[in-house]
Amino acid sequence: MPGSLREKQRLAERERATIEKAIREALEAAHGVHNQLVADLERQLKEKQAEIDAGQRTLSNAELGIKAGHVYVVSNIGSFGEGVFKIGMTRRFEPLERIDELGGASVPFPFDVHMMIGCQNAPALENALHKALHHHRVNKVNLRKEYFRTDRVTIERLVERNHGRIEYQVSDDYAEQFFNSQKVTPEMEAEIEKSFEGIPDLEE
Repeated sequence: MPGSLREKQRLAERERATIEKAIREALEAAHGVHNQLVADLERQLKEKQAEIDAGQRTLSNAELGIKAGHVYVVSNIGSFGEGVFKIGMTRRFEPLERIDELGGASVPFPFDVHMMIGCQNAPALENALHKALHHHRVNKVNLRKEYFRTDRVTIERLVERNHGRIEYQVSDDYAEQFFNSQKVTPEMEAEIEKSFEGIPDLEE
């Protein structure tokens, strides 16, 4: 969409230049006499300038809409241990849907959200955080892996420096499945196994 808007802007600016040239030629031909042709051309020039200004505002709003989104900070201590955070971004209207996807079948426990930051330029904030934490990357050769070994306070300070103060809220059920799994005793496992009795094995 911004590409087509830019093309319209370039076309409007070329038309404005053509009108300006026609005004100059009309003035020269009239030897400075302000005739009707010049008045008409000046009116067209004002209309074209208004069109260009409106197009620029539309283009700016469109580009802003593309960049708007949420930067999230999540962890998964059951999968990656303490002190490892994933910092990413999403443009989804419901940003938590992205977090649900991350906690799918590829990891044994769901992710916990530490920060969900709505901003007008999410890629810029995400990039600033990634740069500041570059030396803390878990995977130092694949920069598309957005995991960093650091602490939440450090990330908070970086967010405040690049975005401004926001509220941080960790859910009450932080790492609930992981901590509950740690509490399961051998006796409890035996009871769980009993629930499998009577369930037929899958046929090969």
